Amino acid sequence: MAERGAHITTASQDDDRPSIFEVVAQESLMAAVRPALHHIVKVLAESNPAFFGPVWRWFDELYTLLDLLLQQHYLSWASASFSENFYGLKRVAIGNSSGQCALPRKEYWRSLVLLALVPYLRVKLEKFINRLREEEDYSIQNPTSFSKRCYRALLASYPFVKLSWEGWFLYYQLRYILWNTSHHSPLLRLAGVQLTRLTLEDLQAMDDVSKKMPSTQSALGVGSVLKKALGGVSMTLSSSLSLGVFFLQFLEWWYSAENQETVKSLSTLPAPSAPIHFDLETYSPLLPKLKTVCPLCRKVRVNDTALGTSGYVFCYRCAYYYVKNHQRCPVSGYPTELQHLIRLYTPDG
Repeated sequence: MAERGAHITTASQDDDRPSIFEVVAQESLMAAVRPALHHIVKVLAESNPAFFGPVWRWFDELYTLLDLLLQQHYLSWASASFSENFYGLKRVAIGNSSGQCALPRKEYWRSLVLLALVPYLRVKLEKFINRLREEEDYSIQNPTSFSKRCYRALLASYPFVKLSWEGWFLYYQLRYILWNTSHHSPLLRLAGVQLTRLTLEDLQAMDDVSKKMPSTQSALGVGSVLKKALGGVSMTLSSSLSLGVFFLQFLEWWYSAENQETVKSLSTLPAPSAPIHFDLETYSPLLPKLKTVCPLCRKVRVNDTALGTSGYVFCYRCAYYYVKNHQRCPVSGYPTELQHLIRLYTPDG
C-alpha cells in the first residue's frame, strides 16, 4: 500500500512533475501574503488615519497593482509566478514540457491576467456579498424593490456558486493526485500551461538574462527608462517578499490556535475608563451635550449603535451610511468598516 502511494509525495528523477504538496504549498504562500499586508496596513491606518487612511481604503486596488508588477516580473524573468519560482517551479506551454524558458506571448498574458485579476475579483465579490447580508439583516432597502429581489436571489445562489467553485478546484487536485492530469488547478488549464521543476539549464538561462538586462536597457536609450523603473520596483518587491516569507511563518504561529491562550493572557488588561471631558463643547463640535442625542442627525438616537473602533454611539442608519461612504468614524476619524458597527440593546429600549 505504501509503495502505491509513494508517488503522491515523491517523483522519479526522470519526471519533472511536482508533487501535490509542492503545488499546494506555493498556492498557500500567496494566500498568506495578502492577510499579512492587510493587517500591517490596518495597524498603520489606526496609528495615523490622516496619512494611511487612503491606503487602507484602497488596499485591494493597491495590492492588486503591486501583485501585477510582481507577477509580471517573474513571468518575464523565470516563466513562473513569485510563489512558483520560490518553490523551484516554472510554467511551460501545454505539450512543450521540455521547451524553452520563456513563455509564449499568449500563455504569458493569460497567466498574468489570471494570477492578478481572479484574486481581486474574488475579494471584491466577498465584500459585496457581506455588505448585502448586512443590508438584508437590517432591512436597509425597500423589500418590494426590484434591486432588493435581485440581491436576495444573489444571496441565495452565492453559497452554491462558492461550493461549485471550490469543488472545481478540489476535482482537479484529486485528479492530479491520481496522476490523471498534469494540472492541479483549473486556472492553469485556462492559461494553457502546466508546472514543472526548474532545471540547471533554466537557472543558467535566468542568470544570463539578469546579467544582460542592464546592458540591453542602457543600449535602448531614453525609451527604456519606464521599463527599467518598473523592473526595479518589481525586483524590490520580490526581494522584500522573499524575506517576508519567513516573517509570515511567525505570523501564522502568532495567530494559531495553540498560541491563543498565551495571547489572551498577555492582553487581559483592565479596560480603560471613559474620558472625563466628553461633555465639554471644546472636545468636538460633533459631540452634543446630551448623551442620548446622535452626533450626526442631532436627534434622539434610534437603534443605538456603537463603533467598535472608537466607542462613539450613533443611530444605526446614521452610522451605517456614514461608514459605508467614508470608511471612518465621523468623530475620531479612525478607519472603520461596516463589521465594526455594534448594536446596543438597553433594558429601557
